[in-house]
Amino acid sequence: MPTDKPALLLLIDDLPASSMARLRERFELYTASPGPGWGAALDAAAPHVRAILVKGGIVAVTDDDMARLPHLGLVSCLGAGFERVDLAAAKSRGIAVTNGSGGNSECVADHAMGLVIAVMREFRAGDLAAREGRWQDGFPSPPRVSGKTLGIAGLGRIGTALARRAEAFRMPVLYCNRSPRDGVPWEYVPDLETLAHRADVLVSVLPGGEATRRLIDRRVLEALGPSGYFVNVGRGNAVDTDELVRALASRAIAGAGLDVLDTEPAVPAELAALPNVLLTPHVGGRSPESADATLELAIGNLLAFHAGEPLQNRVA
Repeated sequence: MPTDKPALLLLIDDLPASSMARLRERFELYTASPGPGWGAALDAAAPHVRAILVKGGIVAVTDDDMARLPHLGLVSCLGAGFERVDLAAAKSRGIAVTNGSGGNSECVADHAMGLVIAVMREFRAGDLAAREGRWQDGFPSPPRVSGKTLGIAGLGRIGTALARRAEAFRMPVLYCNRSPRDGVPWEYVPDLETLAHRADVLVSVLPGGEATRRLIDRRVLEALGPSGYFVNVGRGNAVDTDELVRALASRAIAGAGLDVLDTEPAVPAELAALPNVLLTPHVGGRSPESADATLELAIGNLLAFHAGEPLQNRVA
């Protein structure tokens, strides 16, 4: 049936009904899911769509996919991730790529601060002790959080929000970026090894992609030291997981809190077996408020694209 709503190819199959309803109000939806029917679904949408909505850190959008969609002008990524979108191909084809950075920043910062507290104060061990009737018996005396030095790898929106939370705990904040940030009160450290050496707890908010792959390696973890803690709410592939497992098992570092893994959704058995790691299943950015903000940002970019207006959060 003819419609005056712009067509949208949706490459996400786990949106809640309320989000789907918001999209249907504004767009004529076509869908595709990875699997045997992928190519046929793209071909069916090809005559109609000029824009894609995808979780670009999870579902790949390749040069071949773009070639099947001759009218494509925008790949809008729901959420911050875009590393599985072929940016070089998009650029060569004149296709804009945007992401949802900022929509869940406050929520991820909350989660990161929660992991810092939970790992340093050994909430996992304390919960188990209480459930097993070991009321303080044999329970360690973990360090306090307040006053400890926080090192942040990647001072973007999430890192900045985390730093502000840490200030409430009187934590000196250090950060490492590709270059110093203007207008922030925290100390810049030029390399990750030095940052880890000076920090009591190192939090990675690094993005994914080849540029950051395994930047958190043996030398960084060894610099953090046996009294240091590591938290990751960025991307799993920024960490050498084998070296992290080794550091935790040997107590080369004291503990870790991980919301992301480079193997996700699979959790390596040797990691899961360690008592000094706390795992959450990549839910740091999940909340009703974050979902609303992220979807609204994506919808705004999609509508702006069809209206010929400037796009927010353009990454290519």
